[in-house]
Amino acid sequence: MTQVEKLQLEVQTLRDRLARLSEASRRINDSLDFESVLQEVLDSARILTSARYGVFTLHNDLGERPTFLTSGLTPDVTRKLWDWHEGMEIYRYLRGIPQPLRLRDFLGHMSTLGLPEYQPSMPINTPFPFLAAPIHSQGEIVGHFFLSDKENGTGYFTSDDEEPLVMFASQAALAIANAKRFQNEQMARARLETLIDTSPFGVVVLGAQSGVLVSYCREAARIVKALQPPDTSFETLLGLVTIRRADGREIPFQEFPVAQALKASETVRAEEIEISGPKGNAVRILVNATPIHLEQNEEPDSLVVTVQDLAALEEIDQLKSEFSAMMSHELRVPLSSIKGSATTVLTAPTSFGSTEMLQFFRIIDRQADHMSGLINDLLDVAHIDAGTLSISPEPVPL
Repeated sequence: MTQVEKLQLEVQTLRDRLARLSEASRRINDSLDFESVLQEVLDSARILTSARYGVFTLHNDLGERPTFLTSGLTPDVTRKLWDWHEGMEIYRYLRGIPQPLRLRDFLGHMSTLGLPEYQPSMPINTPFPFLAAPIHSQGEIVGHFFLSDKENGTGYFTSDDEEPLVMFASQAALAIANAKRFQNEQMARARLETLIDTSPFGVVVLGAQSGVLVSYCREAARIVKALQPPDTSFETLLGLVTIRRADGREIPFQEFPVAQALKASETVRAEEIEISGPKGNAVRILVNATPIHLEQNEEPDSLVVTVQDLAALEEIDQLKSEFSAMMSHELRVPLSSIKGSATTVLTAPTSFGSTEMLQFFRIIDRQADHMSGLINDLLDVAHIDAGTLSISPEPVPL
């Protein structure tokens, strides 16, 4: 083979290697699902190096077993490998190697080091070639590729396998970090949506630039349900409602400060309004609105509006008024008895006997005890409202 032919062969080999590396990098960026990315990373590493079997581990900082994935192995072999507790000693040894490791005979190498003997449950070549490469992220090793055997059944791993794998590992680290970040964001979003959806306050999110409804929670939908005609969407309803402000003025939604806040990036605090639907029915609510800015942008990205149904508060106020009226009556009855008895004793003629006077004193004492019980009940209610009521549990016969 001439020198020119050798150079042409090397160039072609490099092109093939670059093409395989590019294809592998493309595959691992096709998805942001964390589990899918991890499996694709391992499958691509195995394809890139023509490995017959592959294992991928993602380390954690809690001292627990790592995330463990396999490629090319049956579920039964994977389970046996995972259940092989002595394998953790081999794993700790391999994890401690900061650079790629290429072996012609993995089993013989482990035996030389005095590590536990591994009896493969799958068909293998003898000797058993092996290639490992660490995955680095921000200066730390976060995972490892462990590849074994060659797909064609012969040969060993060479530098032509190791070098692309090392380059691919850096791409894999970025793909894994992006997928993990996306997973964390999705989990945080799901938690926030659950929290908002179970909130006793209605929450509505509007696009700051367009004013278009982005999302709303269950309580917000419940509040406006009474105003919503059949086959009318939440978005359409916003253009049909009329708002009555605290001073009695009626204005369309577009002129309400919440709508104005979309344009002016201002907040609305504790605005009490009444919203009337197209059929004349109405609900009274308390409104707060806050623009949300992304990073350092001057223009808001969205507007978060919280609404509180005042009907429930009005019902509570009504119940409190009724309770106050009832307690006033209950306190007035014994007080009237005490006042009447005391007046009678004080204005009694000299002929008033001691027996009659004692009877009036008994009435005063009994009604005073009754008033004391009512006042104690009122104090207990106040402690219950404040969450400071002391209780002393005692067993009772059933």
